[in-house]
Amino acid sequence: MVSATLATLAVLVALTSCSGDGGSAATRPGSASVSAPASGSPTPSTSDTADAPATPPASATVAHVAPLERPNELGDVPVLMYHQVLKRPKGVYDITPAAFRGELERLAREGYVPVTGSDYAIGQIDIPVGRHPVVLTFDDSTTSQLRLDAAGQPAAGTAVAILQAVAAKHDGFTATATFYVNRDPFAERGGKRTLAWLRAHDYEIGNHTLDHLSLSSLSPDRIRRQLAGDTRLIQRATSNGEPVTTLALPFGIRPGNRRLMMSGSWAGQHYAFEGAFLVGAGPAPSPYSRDFDPVGIPRIRSQGRKGPEAGYGSARWLDRLRADPRGRYTSDGD
Repeated sequence: MVSATLATLAVLVALTSCSGDGGSAATRPGSASVSAPASGSPTPSTSDTADAPATPPASATVAHVAPLERPNELGDVPVLMYHQVLKRPKGVYDITPAAFRGELERLAREGYVPVTGSDYAIGQIDIPVGRHPVVLTFDDSTTSQLRLDAAGQPAAGTAVAILQAVAAKHDGFTATATFYVNRDPFAERGGKRTLAWLRAHDYEIGNHTLDHLSLSSLSPDRIRRQLAGDTRLIQRATSNGEPVTTLALPFGIRPGNRRLMMSGSWAGQHYAFEGAFLVGAGPAPSPYSRDFDPVGIPRIRSQGRKGPEAGYGSARWLDRLRADPRGRYTSDGD
């Protein structure tokens, strides 16, 4: 116990000595006396559209991971948004398998560790000291994201198969993400095989409404039906009644009644969310920051450095976060 404590102190001292004297110590939820530091990044526009193991596994790649940085748990967190993963993208919301793999490899090299949308929203970010959380989110539950082969494993080329492969190469890069699903997820009626596989492998399943409808155009009763109905589908498919605690809003549009969006009941089915995710164009604030708004969490569309609105895509924003490391969330390991 004593040796473990001394080892932890040694890590923190080393971090402090190599980081300069800027920045403040991490602040826990409820510490309102400390405001979030400015990131130095431009303000985006919005549209609707415990320590790492001492000996890593033999298969892990650790040589090129970014050096540890001074903790700052009030920094920004990239919440990345994906849709289709296709060899021939049909639009700006699609990405090729090669580009998706490349972005994951970049995240691993730069010291990011994936966490679920729920863990981010409630401030339960349990990653090693000096590393940065990233939230990987997938909307619309398409077969390009997950399709199970005859052996019951993710088919080659799907987003989950690629994520699993990258995680196996990089020690500490967690194979986890949040999938926001609709009716008949992953083209499977009821979604029992696919959703059960995701839950068994530590992925989060979130609500994306039953029929992918804009909540702003619906009556209160239809809002409740869409949200409760999707929660019921997920809970039946996973057979354990586990709470569905986050919501990704179709088209990023919120209804006027935010309270109804976050909690309600329909036909005996209750729903309640810790966080609602938008379709945004910039990183999200730390869940410990006074800027954190659980009913409007921004996301960054996955996109390269070229193309329409590339300035607000993931490649550009990851560049900015790398250029201003003291403006991004860096864990203190506690």
